[in-house]
Amino acid sequence: MPPLAGGLVALGQAPWGLWPLALVAWVVGLDALARSPRPFRAGMAFGAAHFGLALIWITEPFLIDAAVTAWLAPIALAGVAFGFGLFWAVAAWAGRRWLGGAVGIAVAIAGGELLRSYILSGFPWALPGHILIASPALPAASLIGAHGLGLAVLLGAGLIASRRPAVVALGVALWAVPFGLGLSLSPAPQAAADAPVIRLIQPNAPQHLKWDAAWMGTFWRQGLAETAAAPTGPDPAAVLWPETALPELLRYADDLRPILSSAAGGVPVLIGAQRYGDDRRPRNTSVLLTGDAGEVAAIYDKHRLVPFGEFLPFPAFFDAVGLGPLSAQLAGGYQPGDGPVLLDMPGIGPVLPLICYEAIFPQLLRATDRPRVILHLTNDAWFGTGIGPQQHLALARLRAAESGLPLMRAANTGISAVIDARGQVLQSLPMGVHGHLDAALPPALAAPLYQKTGDWAALIVLLLLGIALSWRHRAIVVEPTPKAP
Repeated sequence: MPPLAGGLVALGQAPWGLWPLALVAWVVGLDALARSPRPFRAGMAFGAAHFGLALIWITEPFLIDAAVTAWLAPIALAGVAFGFGLFWAVAAWAGRRWLGGAVGIAVAIAGGELLRSYILSGFPWALPGHILIASPALPAASLIGAHGLGLAVLLGAGLIASRRPAVVALGVALWAVPFGLGLSLSPAPQAAADAPVIRLIQPNAPQHLKWDAAWMGTFWRQGLAETAAAPTGPDPAAVLWPETALPELLRYADDLRPILSSAAGGVPVLIGAQRYGDDRRPRNTSVLLTGDAGEVAAIYDKHRLVPFGEFLPFPAFFDAVGLGPLSAQLAGGYQPGDGPVLLDMPGIGPVLPLICYEAIFPQLLRATDRPRVILHLTNDAWFGTGIGPQQHLALARLRAAESGLPLMRAANTGISAVIDARGQVLQSLPMGVHGHLDAALPPALAAPLYQKTGDWAALIVLLLLGIALSWRHRAIVVEPTPKAP
């Protein structure tokens, strides 16, 4: 039962979005864990099934150069499934031992997922609360964040699994809270008539051809043609290209920058590139070009790098077996930048650039002053054409809803999208096509509660629940058995 429940829970994640099924599966799963004579083993089966299905796209990067790295794909999937499943296994054991019952296990899993989001650089992907991204509860993330949504999902399921009518009713009421909050919030306002238009470019360069000398010029020219295309409405005030879209190192691109700026009509262009820093170490960067000559006005270097993709946590071991970071095109892997920054884009104002993987971390949106818009440059071609890119888009929607900020994303092979400050997708380009979107910049909302509190509120609630459940469980365990008269 736990493996089946874990797989059904995963179907609440994008691209399936079967959140009602996932809610029921959480009840079944927590009930099975609470009744299992071996909660650690059952928790591992539950978690591994969930992560194995939800994160199956993790195999895609290893298939780009299948002759060299395909053998690593099943190892990577097993590592992710059982590595993250370990969090649920420990939670099931600890919840049963110290907190008691399905509710205790639910609280322990919620705590484990909060820990997983931060420990060892963190990986807040496929969280329990993410099943509500596809639901009307999404706007509630502006108040309680992903972990607040997850706590409502888990605690509600744990209460329902108790099977006591009054407690079941309380669990259903708890499930209703994020939906009530989400539906009570007003929709994001529409763009003003004079809002600046930003053009998003999708070159559609498949990863196995992206750096092929015979194809690089084709993809570059496709992007230039989309950049120069005549608008059907107001002229764009700025242009956004995807991650690592510049086909030359930045220091060798002096002839390309004027061509790009000319195609853009002289308006600012933010484009993903690669460069070497002053320390002669490579960077995955975004470059703001301005003026007819494409002058470099500002640079932002990606600072949250993808483990095993852009850098190796254990470089000596992988050097010994002859492997380097999968997605790093430059020797030695990328070096991190100094942190999130705001760029002042002429005609737009302060913008927060995020490069690919950085969009999964909500804390980055609180590390700077408040921008006018989040600009997300990404290359999801590494993750195929199915589950991975759609989950990445879902997380971008969540970032917009949490922060009350519009988010505009240019994705190499898709899905490029315009997302309003409540997390709703207003426009998008599908996977596997080249094209562009011209979109009026949606307005930002006032900074919501979650933007001010972050995950501290969820942590405090979890600690209070843990203390209360531990005290109650201890009182039940140590209570003496009445003697027979």
